[in-house]
Amino acid sequence: MLNTETPAAQHASLDQYPTVELVNVLVDDQFRAVEAVRAAAPRLAAAVTAALPRMDAGGRLVYVGAGTSGRLGVLDSVELYPTFSWPRERAEALLAGGREAMFVAVEGAEDDAGQGAADIGRISVDKNDVVLLIAASGSTPYVLGALRAARAAGALTIGFANNPDAPVAREAEIGVTLDTGPEAISGSTRLKAGTSQKIALNTFSSALMVRLNKVYGNLMVDLKATNAKLVRRAIRLTAFATGAGEDQARAVLEQCGFQVKVAIVALSKNIPVEQARALLETTGGSVRASLAT
Repeated sequence: MLNTETPAAQHASLDQYPTVELVNVLVDDQFRAVEAVRAAAPRLAAAVTAALPRMDAGGRLVYVGAGTSGRLGVLDSVELYPTFSWPRERAEALLAGGREAMFVAVEGAEDDAGQGAADIGRISVDKNDVVLLIAASGSTPYVLGALRAARAAGALTIGFANNPDAPVAREAEIGVTLDTGPEAISGSTRLKAGTSQKIALNTFSSALMVRLNKVYGNLMVDLKATNAKLVRRAIRLTAFATGAGEDQARAVLEQCGFQVKVAIVALSKNIPVEQARALLETTGGSVRASLAT
């Protein structure tokens, strides 16, 4: 029996626990998720390193999964645009059962390996793309079908699984095993297995965006100011990075369409925003390199 399906022996009487103890057990079990991702950190670092040249070449991040795993892939893909200005068309998410499966379980969709392969073909995955294949069991047919089609297309494949020696991790070019063990509620991988996947995906995509110059220091300097909260954040970030007052930061941000990177370089070097934008283009979007020029 897979570890993720094995009943946890220490919690055979879970339904009889007093409520406070029940809650504490469910919370404490989540610590295993962090431990599992920490153990997989070298593999995540290797995945970031391997993905970087493909992103520099214009490739896409393609997330593939079913159920909880697929929904976590959708979540990570959607958040890259507002957080890092990553183009929406360069973050695809394939979910077994299609878009409606984000909200309603589509029974049997995860068992269709052919559909996984077909979905990879439908979006024309190629050698510059990075395909992230996520499956708690590590053997979901939809995900395996997508993995094999992605490898055949020459894409970089990164497999995430919560069981040791699982096919998704074994067959991918880079396998990331998140060994979270049995769940407190047996087989409910929406618990710590899902938590570990969320941490791993956040870690991978955030580290990749840092390497792509989307972060200056630890500041989110490539955000999209798409609402009032993010406008305020852009102003605060620009003021913090440059030492300018918030009124001055807002004025320069308004000149450059609230591009925080451009505003930081313009204010720090006391140059027009167009010159700052051109300078960033020559440095691959690196604020640090632009300020050193």
